[in-house]
Amino acid sequence: MATVTGIGWDVHPLVPDRPLVIGGVTIASELGLDGHSDADVLTHAVIDAILGAAGLGDIGELFPDTEERWRGANSIELLREVRPLVLASGHELVHVDVTVLLERPKLLPHKAEMRENLAGALELSLAHVNVKATRGEGMGFVGRVEGAAALAIATLEAR
Repeated sequence: MATVTGIGWDVHPLVPDRPLVIGGVTIASELGLDGHSDADVLTHAVIDAILGAAGLGDIGELFPDTEERWRGANSIELLREVRPLVLASGHELVHVDVTVLLERPKLLPHKAEMRENLAGALELSLAHVNVKATRGEGMGFVGRVEGAAALAIATLEAR
């Protein structure tokens, strides 16, 4: 079996009057992420990492923002749809690691639930899903509270 990896990156602007959904967790905040779906930046990065490792394109190809059926979509449910595609491509998901960049609110109280959501959707043990969070320390669009970003890596084994 060959081990393959994929990298995912996503970014969304922070705006008023939108829920802040990260890793399938709705977090109390005066600002939320703007996008066609729920704009879950963490889950979108994970989807792209997995699709990339399996050689299956990217999230925009699979769930285009030009299609109304994806408007307001729950990104954890989109992630659930990716797993069978990966298996059908001859790969087995092994591990996912993700870092979220968000100035505020603090994500530490929500990280365990995010891990559980990802692990459940991917049918992985918690030991094979890692979620990290960091701030922009006042620098860049993250530090100025203009948006959030996430970077993910997925490890798959080709059968």
